Amino acid sequence: MSKIFITDTILRDAHQSHAATRMRTEQMIPVLSQLDEVGYYSLEGWGGATFDSCMRFLNEDPWDRLRTLKKYLKKTPIQMLLRGQNLLGYRNYADDLVEKVVEKSYENGVGVIRVFDALNDPRNLASSIKAIKKYGEPIHGVCEVAISYTTSPVHTLDYFVKLAKTYEDMGADNICIKDMANLLLPYDAYNLIKALKSALRPETKLHMHTHNTTGTGDMVNLMAIQAGVDIVDTALSPLANGTSQPATEPLVATLKGTEYDTGIDLEKLIPIAEHFKKVAAELEKEGFLNPKVRQVDVKTLIYQVPGGMLSNLMNQLKKAGKEDKLEEVLAEVPNVRRDCGYPPLVTPSSQIVGTQAVMNVIGGERYKMVTKETKDLLAGKYGQLPMPVNEEVAAKVLKGEKRITYRPADDLKPEYESLKAELIQKGYYTQEEDVLSYASFPEVAENFFKWRKAAKQGVDRDLGKTGVYPV
Repeated sequence: MSKIFITDTILRDAHQSHAATRMRTEQMIPVLSQLDEVGYYSLEGWGGATFDSCMRFLNEDPWDRLRTLKKYLKKTPIQMLLRGQNLLGYRNYADDLVEKVVEKSYENGVGVIRVFDALNDPRNLASSIKAIKKYGEPIHGVCEVAISYTTSPVHTLDYFVKLAKTYEDMGADNICIKDMANLLLPYDAYNLIKALKSALRPETKLHMHTHNTTGTGDMVNLMAIQAGVDIVDTALSPLANGTSQPATEPLVATLKGTEYDTGIDLEKLIPIAEHFKKVAAELEKEGFLNPKVRQVDVKTLIYQVPGGMLSNLMNQLKKAGKEDKLEEVLAEVPNVRRDCGYPPLVTPSSQIVGTQAVMNVIGGERYKMVTKETKDLLAGKYGQLPMPVNEEVAAKVLKGEKRITYRPADDLKPEYESLKAELIQKGYYTQEEDVLSYASFPEVAENFFKWRKAAKQGVDRDLGKTGVYPV
């Protein structure tokens, strides 16, 4: 057995799961050089919700964050999370934008791209994988394709093995099991990794990503390691466990001196963890880190709600003054998921199902109020759903709207040049990356560009605090 590699999520998923992605770049910088010396396989620090949060809440350019991370992380690859055809946003984007995002991500410092599709629809990953291989191979970038793990009548061991082989044939260097809601139980993890190891090529690495929402995360990682997994995701302890990943330090200690030894020195982690204890305390003081997300909740095995989704649901209900409705909303989530053909609950499907569950509960009648995203999901505009939908619900929601069965992005014309021209006309274009920010979140990006322009010109440096830009 070779040693086990660790990807630490402290710079991305850990604070996304615990604190709605509110960690600021300045809170990361003091320990980036120390993190670089630990010996991780990679540090997940970009993509996912960080792109949205940087501009929407933190007055940060997400591309500047990536460049800053690269400045300090000279040895350790920066890993990003890409949502396939949904890129860094929540809709399908044209293929030219997919290629440009991948190109610029590598150019600005990314080394490993983990790409997934919320519905596990290979058609929605084809353009991303092609671009990742094109721009990644010259710089030894890694194409890691993730399987969104979930449970349902169709999500069987054979289903996951067949899907993994499909992704490998499409060009994946690594296959990741993305257990976003900590639904994968330890013995099931062992059996799944064993089956995948037998089916895939020897050079294809297996990467386990789980959370500790149900309290089984450490056991899942350990059983996966014994079954032959190559890499596991963990988070440094101040932002670990609960809805986040299992903690890094206990796993390093557990494996030390065994055939699975990570080679990581526990002594190097202690001062870094001390720094993030202070950061966690700041996030809690600011109201972004709710202690509830650190607790074990076995009901997740029933509700199947991932960590980031749970924190977002809590924030939605808090804004609506309906925090007392959380249990009702959690109970409604599996009902909505079943109605929608059992999509795995990961961005963007988790937001779609979660928001619809909130509306079903606080609206007083199921599907009385329906989001555009729910309509699009049922209409096939996000891809092929794993199972047939509830036709009664579909009829009520779609009201005769035609469903599609082909790749949704086939309807999209190239977008990059027209968006660039639009941004230039508005006077906000400063770099190619601005077009990608604008494409992902038009209103949010434009508000950020206004703030950035005002701050650069020295006009009203407090613009973001006056209501023009939401912080």
